[in-house]
Amino acid sequence: MVEDYLSDREQEEALRNWWRENWRWIVGGIVLGVALLFGWFQWRDYRVDRSIEASKQYDELKLAVSSGDAAKVAKELGDLTSEHDKSPYAQQARLLVAKMHADAAKYDEALPLLRAVADNSKDDELASVAKLRAARILVQQGKYDEAIGSLKVDDLGAFAAQAHEIRGDANVAKGDETAARAEYAAALAAADDAQIDRNLLELKLQDVGGSAPEPAAKAGGQP
Repeated sequence: MVEDYLSDREQEEALRNWWRENWRWIVGGIVLGVALLFGWFQWRDYRVDRSIEASKQYDELKLAVSSGDAAKVAKELGDLTSEHDKSPYAQQARLLVAKMHADAAKYDEALPLLRAVADNSKDDELASVAKLRAARILVQQGKYDEAIGSLKVDDLGAFAAQAHEIRGDANVAKGDETAARAEYAAALAAADDAQIDRNLLELKLQDVGGSAPEPAAKAGGQP
């Protein structure tokens, strides 16, 4: 190393020269690092505060839904979605209010809320739930082909069985028992008991002329 051949005085002078040439960059880097760190903490605190605010508004919305105050529900939903539309609370709020409308058979009011969640939610599971609920409403409205076409089973992952069942219901309603049998059979094949009401689904399949699958044999040849 070059330093090994320099005297102590020469090394000290070299260090002074290096500092004179570089101190601005060093100090600037430290200041920038501190500023970035401070900004990150500020942004984190802002996000936390926004999340808390959205949570409080969502709680207010739930109270309004529970009380059946339609005017307050509309106001709380409007405030939440306008101020925190990128928050997951906004999508949960749309699902909640859509359910309220659907329970009251106000399907034209529920459907746009569900479609907004299906189209915009960053949570795939939440979007899938919205798609299923929207399809059920379309069946209630007599829009059977639209309901069937809205459910792309391959895109719904763990919700595929439920999608098949809804498509089966739509086909029953439009009088196509052959298609309904295929959908119900596919639902039974795709689902586990946590996803569907298997007994009800088997009854639906039998009602359209199908046969429920035999239960799988137990291990070891036991009946």
